[in-house]
Amino acid sequence: MPRHFLTGAELSPDELSALLDRALALKAAPHSSQALEKRTVALVFEHPSTRTRTSFEVGIVELGGHPMVVRPGELQLARGESVRDTALVLSRSVAAIGLRTGSEATLAELAEHAQVPVINMLSPDHHPCQALADLMTMREALDTLDGRRLTYVGDGNNVARSLAVVGRLAGVDVTVAAPRDRQLEPQAPARLTDDPHEAAAGADVLYTDVWLSMSDDEASAGARREALAPYRLDDALLDRAAPHAFALHCLPAHPGEEITAEVLYGARQRIWDQAENRRHAQKALLEWLVSPVE
Repeated sequence: MPRHFLTGAELSPDELSALLDRALALKAAPHSSQALEKRTVALVFEHPSTRTRTSFEVGIVELGGHPMVVRPGELQLARGESVRDTALVLSRSVAAIGLRTGSEATLAELAEHAQVPVINMLSPDHHPCQALADLMTMREALDTLDGRRLTYVGDGNNVARSLAVVGRLAGVDVTVAAPRDRQLEPQAPARLTDDPHEAAAGADVLYTDVWLSMSDDEASAGARREALAPYRLDDALLDRAAPHAFALHCLPAHPGEEITAEVLYGARQRIWDQAENRRHAQKALLEWLVSPVE
């Protein structure tokens, strides 16, 4: 059976630690691996993408492979072919399949029937590739992860959930500060609160994401922004964190909404390192996924 990477929970703590070690090594020597030499990876995008497409496409080339980018409407899925049949066909030609989708059911069905690894490049409930890059960025800056404190402020979305899931595997203490009606489910592996100032106190990292995602209803945008305004990541909130604390944001950003321009482009952030690290973390992930299962 192939390995899949759908939520991040597929990894053991030791496997995650090894992936992060490998990601840092690949960043230091980007062309040192040819794990995908003469192999193709299908990247299926149901939604637009900047960082995910760029990082996967460039990373696959650096691993010696060919990224086959598939945009909306370019597969027979658009004309009614089943996800199962698509999975079976792609599995005969590619080494792995990445999917960026608006449907958890589509992702699950693709993984059920694919005979090669399936990677969740973003789904409504999870963004595990982003969380890998986030932990890599923390490792670069803080040396160790175990016992570190990360506080996410804003909308309790797929990014917050993946930080909770993958962060727990690394020993990171994740807190999610969000309005009660925008919070993660109670069983999420994180401390949940609606008080951003209390949550930020003493944290090593403050993290935020957009307030309005691609699938959100614009009709409720005004009310959403009003409810989330107390969760803006600004210098005052960073001042409550540890003296060495820095900001992260998975991007795209909207300065003046979820984060101020002063933080986004200032000295107290590692956001642009974080964006670059998508490539290196995903290269380590691809190496692991396509290697023989012992």
